[in-house]
Amino acid sequence: MNNSNQTPIKNTMGGVFIHVSDLKKSVEWYSNILGIEANLDKVKSPVYNIPVTGSTGLTLDDHAFDPTFIHRPSPNPIFNFLVDNIDAAYDFIKSKDIEIVREIERVGENFAWFNFKDPDGNVIMACTG
Repeated sequence: MNNSNQTPIKNTMGGVFIHVSDLKKSVEWYSNILGIEANLDKVKSPVYNIPVTGSTGLTLDDHAFDPTFIHRPSPNPIFNFLVDNIDAAYDFIKSKDIEIVREIERVGENFAWFNFKDPDGNVIMACTG
C-alpha cells in the first residue's frame, strides 16, 4: 500500500447511534422487536447499548447531558436490520402497530425491503440483504 492510500480511519463500522427522547421506552421497543430481554432497571442516561450480534454496535442516546441537542429524525433509513423472510418481518412489525413508511419493495427473487419508524420517528429498514 502506498502512502497516498494510508489513513488512520479503519474500514470498520464501530456502532450506530440512535437518538431517542425516552431511553427506557426505546430500550423496551428495540428489545421487543429484536426478541431480547431488557432489564429496564439497568437503563441509565445518557446511553444504552442494545446487545446485538456482529461487529457493529447499536447505541441508544437520549442526550441527557446535552440541553442544546435538537432531535431531527431523518425521513430516510438510518440503518437496516437483516431479515431472512421479508413477509414474516413485515407481518411482525405490523402486528406491533408500528408505523410502516414504505411498503415492501422487491428486486428480483431474493432482495426486498420495507421501512418503518421507531417511537422517535427514526426510519429503519428491514432488508433481506
